[in-house]
Amino acid sequence: MWGRGQARYALFEDVDGNRFSLIEIDDATRAVEAERRAKAAKLEAERQAAHELAIAKEVQSRLFPQRHPPLRSLAYDGLCCPARAVGGDYYDFLDLGEGRLGLVIGDIAGKGIAAALLMANLQANLRSQCATAWEQPQQFLRSANQLFYANSAQNDYATLFFAEYDDETRRLRYSNCGHPPAFLLRRDDTVERLDSTSTVMGLFERWDCAIEERQLYPGDTLVVYTDGASEASNLAGEEFGEERLLEALKQNRGLDSQELLAALMGPLRQFSPYEQADDITLIVAKCT
Repeated sequence: MWGRGQARYALFEDVDGNRFSLIEIDDATRAVEAERRAKAAKLEAERQAAHELAIAKEVQSRLFPQRHPPLRSLAYDGLCCPARAVGGDYYDFLDLGEGRLGLVIGDIAGKGIAAALLMANLQANLRSQCATAWEQPQQFLRSANQLFYANSAQNDYATLFFAEYDDETRRLRYSNCGHPPAFLLRRDDTVERLDSTSTVMGLFERWDCAIEERQLYPGDTLVVYTDGASEASNLAGEEFGEERLLEALKQNRGLDSQELLAALMGPLRQFSPYEQADDITLIVAKCT
């Protein structure tokens, strides 16, 4: 091969040594080939990333409750709609034994893969510690916070609503760790807001929480949600808000728990039908 200016020439021979062709390879040809290879590499990288994201989505879906511990006096359900393929919202139903149930909903600060990894970490912390949840709920949450703090970056945190329900007494004990207030819609149509009892989890190594209690009666409905629901906005920038969510709850309170979830999501989607900005998670629990 030899050159002349910007061109390059290659002389080929057959197996018998006979020269049969002369090919000119210039800079433009090499540039076209380089561009083709770059596009092919980019498409392959995008395909691989999409494949890995699909796997991550499937794995995360298995972290949500796969079964509902049976209770006689409480019908409950939950859903999570991530804004991306995976997200940082979390809900769970923990079997605490002897007809006792833990209801958990959390929201990791941030979105996407990073938030999903922290969500998995928080879920593992709570499940690994839940044996002490009924007898020592404060210690249970302190331990979960300490593990979450140790395994996350300096500015990572999560809001969390944790409640435990006794099927025999219909007693609900809860701690709201910097989370939006839950709604307890009583059978007489009055509403109690279960506001924060402590700050968020994960920011402080030394952290504590308060536990409050409510007695539930047949006909009462508890709704817990993440701020992706109340802060969903329309084109004008107006948020859906707590009042619209509460109004949808009152209008559909007669539905069963699964139907009620769909009835709450309906007006929310209608109000904000465009690209979802944040993960949306809901838990509904109806005292029967």
